[in-house]
Amino acid sequence: MKPVFRDYVRAAFGARPIGMPIPPNWIGLGIFGLLGVLNPGFWIIGAALELGYLGALATHPRFQRLIAAERQYEVQRQWQSRLDGIVTQLEPEDQRRYRLLAKRCQSILEQQLRAEVSPGLEAQGEGLGRLAWIYLRLLWTRRSIERILREAGGDEGARLEERLTNLQEKLKDAGIGDDLRKSLTGQAEILQQRVAKRREARDKLAFLESELTRIEEQVELIREQAVLAADPETVSQRIDQITTTLGGTTQWIQEQQKIYGAVEDLLIEPPPMTAAATRESQ
Repeated sequence: MKPVFRDYVRAAFGARPIGMPIPPNWIGLGIFGLLGVLNPGFWIIGAALELGYLGALATHPRFQRLIAAERQYEVQRQWQSRLDGIVTQLEPEDQRRYRLLAKRCQSILEQQLRAEVSPGLEAQGEGLGRLAWIYLRLLWTRRSIERILREAGGDEGARLEERLTNLQEKLKDAGIGDDLRKSLTGQAEILQQRVAKRREARDKLAFLESELTRIEEQVELIREQAVLAADPETVSQRIDQITTTLGGTTQWIQEQQKIYGAVEDLLIEPPPMTAAATRESQ
């Protein structure tokens, strides 16, 4: 979120040049405060000077850019800390895959910074940030499904199908009593549902892997276009097109996270990816 006027005023109140331990504004307030004890008129002069100082500094374009950059850096730093906590909960291979993709996304921004191409870079950072975020959520969703399958038993699916087959064979026997047939039919229906759920989970895992690979390939394509394209808008448009096509995937992820659970941070939209964050992480 961009700073508003009161944020600039608050920053101006405590602003101090590099190397100065105390903000000059505080020194001025202290001086006029002491002079006001001798003559209250100095308080009125001090208040007028304070308003003029805060208004001039808070509306200065260079000061505003500095405060906006500091705010963005702080948001990015906090986000990176939370993100690291999410990533470390993944399996080592998934951690490696995510960090490799994030590094490739960031290299797209760095490539254009080295080429001194700045127009559209902020929009690209937003798009690439969303792309890496979708990738991480896919990894987390896959982790949740795999964990549930492991807790249910890795080879449980084969045993369930074998039990279901045996029950179906017993039900073919015309000589069994009605009560036993009713009980066996109930068991068979439950097993059919369990088998169907496990098959559905396996299909979801296959879909997740396919989407992960698709994003990896799309990022590689964007990297190639960033090197070859003379116009940064072309790269921005390509990123927008890709994130738009992943809209259905994002909705699907949200539905799965309602079923399998998700950490709270996974429901928050990420800030834009920046080259400054790239250099810090490296």
